[in-house]
Amino acid sequence: MNFSPHKKRPLFGFYLLVAYVILQFVWWSYLMIELNNEIYHLKTELNLLKGATLNDVVLNGNELNAKLHKRWVMISGEGIVFIGILLLGIFQIRKTFKREEELSFQQQNFLSSVSHELKSPIASTKLQLQTLQKHELNREKQKEIIANAINDTERLNNLVENILLATQIENNFYSLHKENCNLSEYITEGMNQTIASFNYKQKMVLEIEPDVYMDIDRINFPSIILNLVENSVKYSPENSTITISLKKMNEKIVLTVSDEGSGILDSEKIAIFQKFYRIGNEETRKTKGTGLGLYIVNYMVEQHGGTISLKNNSPKGSIFEITFSDM
Repeated sequence: MNFSPHKKRPLFGFYLLVAYVILQFVWWSYLMIELNNEIYHLKTELNLLKGATLNDVVLNGNELNAKLHKRWVMISGEGIVFIGILLLGIFQIRKTFKREEELSFQQQNFLSSVSHELKSPIASTKLQLQTLQKHELNREKQKEIIANAINDTERLNNLVENILLATQIENNFYSLHKENCNLSEYITEGMNQTIASFNYKQKMVLEIEPDVYMDIDRINFPSIILNLVENSVKYSPENSTITISLKKMNEKIVLTVSDEGSGILDSEKIAIFQKFYRIGNEETRKTKGTGLGLYIVNYMVEQHGGTISLKNNSPKGSIFEITFSDM
């Protein structure tokens, strides 16, 4: 990931400070060794001046030499420990810098994309209402414009709900209110309403096994399916097929959303569930989104006691597979 030069300045300053500390430590070590050598030679000369015999001078010299060697070992050992701790600290601080830079970069991308996502449906709805106000249109054209305005309003509503839900999750304000539900009917009814409301350019296929029951939070469980469907729609070509499947397998409930889109690289299959993460960058990306959808999906799946995985579809595309315990 590339960062602007002004964002690298704190890290450069940190490296400069570390270099200064290391140079000072090396200089301190050198002075300590020189001081010990000087003390050794001075004590030897002092013994000679006191008129000690040659044998005593040799014995004292050996003793002083042994002490000098121990001090060198002590200084070297302390130096190695100091350098090791310093390098470990540098590594950890560098990781923190990089993580903060990446988070800042993602947040800036989020603010940029969410501003666009908010403005677009508002501007579109305003234009459509002004068209109805200023022009005498036939009934069919009025219905078309009203339908488009409703779609834009629904899109805006979904965006706001995602932002509010992500905020609740981040601040630990979210709590589940589960109740037993016929998940088959719940998904079928919800998706039929969604398909009727939005003029999808892809073919939506429901493969729902009847009478699959599960304890869910009725208010927020739909965010799992809607965000996965929205993700598939964004990255799938026109006239391709998006399939929503629900079935029971080996005492598990398996919900999948598969598409025939561009697919996702293996290196990004884990990262896509992180908050604010989006494939590519905001300058080259043409698809809409804020990087919150799959983050919310992953959280909601975990809260419902499930796990989510991402697989490659054949011949192309992605399969999001969610597995819940059959409770």
